Amino acid sequence: MSTHSHTPCELCASRKQSMFSDLPESQLCTISDYKNLISHRKGQILYYEGTKPLGIFCINAGVVKVYKTASNGKEQIIHLAKKGDFLGYAALLSEENYTNSAMIIEDAKICFVPKEPFLNTLLKNTDFFKRVTKQLSHEIGVMEERLTDATQKSIRERLAFVLLQLANSYGVEGGGNQKIDLVLSREEIAGIVGTATESVIRLLSEFKKDNLIDMDGKKIIVKDKRGLARLSDFYA
Repeated sequence: MSTHSHTPCELCASRKQSMFSDLPESQLCTISDYKNLISHRKGQILYYEGTKPLGIFCINAGVVKVYKTASNGKEQIIHLAKKGDFLGYAALLSEENYTNSAMIIEDAKICFVPKEPFLNTLLKNTDFFKRVTKQLSHEIGVMEERLTDATQKSIRERLAFVLLQLANSYGVEGGGNQKIDLVLSREEIAGIVGTATESVIRLLSEFKKDNLIDMDGKKIIVKDKRGLARLSDFYA
C-alpha cells in the first residue's frame, strides 16, 4: 500500500464516471484538499464488516469486490466496484458500521475522502445530494432483484446472467466474441452467483460444450451473448 503525490480531483481521469462529475470547481477543490490517493495490491482489504466508516472511498483504477461472509465462512459477493464507483457511503450516511467487507481483486488506486468534507459537500449541493440518494435507491433495487432471482431462478440462469453482466462491465471486443478482462476464481464467481464452487465448475464446462463461452487462460470469453440472454431470461 503506498500513498501517491496529490492528484487534484479536477484532473482525475475517473471523475467523469463518478458522482463527483458535476461538482463545481470550488467544491471539488475542497474535496481534493482533504483526500488521499492510495495504491492497493490485489488481495488487500479495504475495510472490514463491523468496523466504523471514517469517510468514503472513490475508485480511481482497479476492481474491488464487496462481500459478506456467512457463518459457514462462505463469501457472498454483493457486487464488483470499478473505476468511478463510491464505496462505504451507505454506512457513513446511516451512521452505522460497515455491513460488508471490501477486498481488492485487481491492483487499484483508491481515493479516501474523510467524512466531514464529504458530508459538507452533500449538504451544500442539492444536485449532488440527489445524485447520491438516487444511486443508493438504485442499489437497493438491484439488491431486491437479486433476492428475487435467488429464490426464483435456477443456478444455470443466474450464472448466465452474471456472465452477461461481467461481459457488459469488463468485456473487451474481439470479433463476435467478448473477453471478460478480469480474472475471477471459480470461488469468486460462485460467490457472485450464490452457489457452490463445484456447480460453477460443472456449468462453465457445460456452457463451453454448448459453445456459449470459451476460455483464454483464466479469463472467460463470451461467444454467444444471445444464447446466454435466452438462458438467463427464463422467468422474464
